[in-house]
Amino acid sequence: FQASDDEEDMHGGAWCPNPEDNIHWFEMDARRATEFTGIITQGRDSRNDDFVTSYYVQFSNDSREWKTIHDGYSDWLFFGNSDKDTPVLNQLAEPILARYIRVIPQSWNGSCCMRLEVLGCPLPGDAYQRLQNEVTPVQYLDFRHHNYSDMVTMMKSVSEECPNITSMYSLGRSSNGLDILAMVISGNPTEHEIGGMKPILCLCPQFSEHANFHRKLWREMVLLLLQYLCKEYNDGNPRVRRLVEGIRIHLVPSLNPDGQEKALTVGSELSGWTTGHWTEDGHDIFQNFPDLNSVLWDAEDKGMVPKLTPNHHVKIPRTIGPTSSGLGFAIILWMESHPFVLGANFQGGERFVAYPYDNHRLTKTAGASTREGKRERTQSRGYAEPEDEPRATADASFFRWLAISYASTHLSMTYTSHGSCHGDDITGGIGIVNRAKWQPITGSMNDFSYLHTNCLELSVFLGCDKFPHQSELVIEWEKNREAMLTFMEQVQRGIRGVVKDNEGNPIANATVSVEGVNHDVSTAVTGDYWRLLNPGEYRVTVRAEGFAPLTKLCVVGYEAGATTCSFNLAKSNWDRIKQIMALHGNKPIRLLSHGNGGTRRNTVSNSNRHVAHPDGVTAMSPELRREQKKKLRLDRLRRLRQQRPMRSTTTLPPTTTPVPTTTEAEPTTAWYDSWFIGEGQTSAPESFTDSILDYKYEYKIDDY
Repeated sequence: FQASDDEEDMHGGAWCPNPEDNIHWFEMDARRATEFTGIITQGRDSRNDDFVTSYYVQFSNDSREWKTIHDGYSDWLFFGNSDKDTPVLNQLAEPILARYIRVIPQSWNGSCCMRLEVLGCPLPGDAYQRLQNEVTPVQYLDFRHHNYSDMVTMMKSVSEECPNITSMYSLGRSSNGLDILAMVISGNPTEHEIGGMKPILCLCPQFSEHANFHRKLWREMVLLLLQYLCKEYNDGNPRVRRLVEGIRIHLVPSLNPDGQEKALTVGSELSGWTTGHWTEDGHDIFQNFPDLNSVLWDAEDKGMVPKLTPNHHVKIPRTIGPTSSGLGFAIILWMESHPFVLGANFQGGERFVAYPYDNHRLTKTAGASTREGKRERTQSRGYAEPEDEPRATADASFFRWLAISYASTHLSMTYTSHGSCHGDDITGGIGIVNRAKWQPITGSMNDFSYLHTNCLELSVFLGCDKFPHQSELVIEWEKNREAMLTFMEQVQRGIRGVVKDNEGNPIANATVSVEGVNHDVSTAVTGDYWRLLNPGEYRVTVRAEGFAPLTKLCVVGYEAGATTCSFNLAKSNWDRIKQIMALHGNKPIRLLSHGNGGTRRNTVSNSNRHVAHPDGVTAMSPELRREQKKKLRLDRLRRLRQQRPMRSTTTLPPTTTPVPTTTEAEPTTAWYDSWFIGEGQTSAPESFTDSILDYKYEYKIDDY
């Protein structure tokens, strides 16, 4: 970290933990097996004397199980700095072989802040293969290219080896009649569990990972992952057991088996980048989905979101059609039939992770500024056109986190020395890129998945060689294994819960909204939901038709595991109103308001019969009502004629004997007659007005 003059900057000049936390540690991932030999520490580079005076050191091979360095009697307490500037070296008694190292401060001067260097030597490749990072070595994996028949045989063998955690099924068939096979790996693979996995009560999020549609390497990575999870689960690997028992993992080795067979026939040496790229009917599956981006963005520009057009689960317009490929239609049905939460598709040609949106359209503000800039340049040369900023997803920050979680744990994805396959490294050494800024495409699986389902999906580009030699599969597996496991673990972030009514019945298709994130999710048929979020506090609102909305404050922490945030919704009054309307032929309810703040009475219009009201008054048919209105108008005209001569008569001077005045009694109107006076007319009291308001209830509850 660079030094900072701002003493309040917790990242200025050193690592400083959150002062509100009770446990602090600094963790480093060496990304491969390393012999750690020592640690050099310093204090914070600032005007304050902030430095750590003592600390413990821990090591791990999987970032889950940690061991503290022991001196034979107790945990070894290392003595740190006595000032903030002098480096202090602590050498280990003997090298420690591991991948991860943690420094745990125990005492400090001022604030708990430190700088450090870790000393060690990475092991060569052969020694890394012998490292017992798992319960068993990786020699049991089948490192070879598989044709379709070999792939089916291997998947069946894994299913037989791990029948308690695996289940095979088919998404559909290709143009050549080959089954698109998938495998579920979970503690209970055949059922979607409500409420969570044993032994803890939590939801089982769905995780999908598709091998690249037209490349051999990524099919082999998924097949290797499938073997790895089965073997390690049986051998008791604690990390793999947590993954399998906490997630429902769907693995699809090949979405385009026809193209895979073509590439295998040609071979890795003679196979070009287009070999097996398209399906038999000439489609690129990844770019053959309905363009829902334009549907949503057009609605946003017209101010129709979310009242008239929802910001999630956007429907496929009939004018677009489901897709132009039968294989793509089968994939859409598969995506709609499983409540996926997180997904990744493997591709080739580059080495980074691309996150949505994949389609490109400027934001309204950026587009306006660009047009304004063009006008300015016509008046004054040299004006710099502002950079085009494409529209970003509402979950852009979490998409970046997902991309970084894979890229940072991949062994070579963040190497800038290798550069890009087609030039300089466009990621700046981060290993991630927004697809809309790189090579925008229309109708991608990622955008469709985000806008049509609850799933957040991104693309992983694993290398320039799309069909590497069989001898290179071991190296590629080691590069991607930890990245795949880490990425799958990210599905356990955010909030989860079950939405039920007061009787305990699950509510399907309820909308879960997060304040500040303009993208909602929906509950599954079983009422459960999963919302991926970064750490923070969120106001979450759940809405369902026929129920009153409910808002809660849900807190997402930094520790592993999602926060449980369930909802019990009460019946809405609108539901009762709809029931009453249904009894009277779904006629609109008419509300009458009185100018003097009088009471408001509800009437339901019905041309066939009288309707009984709560006040005991019976409504009239339209013919009787018109006769009543006519009679009232004639009475009013008669009264007005009688009042005119009385106003024009001259007042006589008072006499000693009062002259009795005889006035004609005004006809009275019953209190309920005002119910039948037309709009804009008044009864005897001049200030008493009746206005009839028609309320149509064809809209959804959210529109009110």
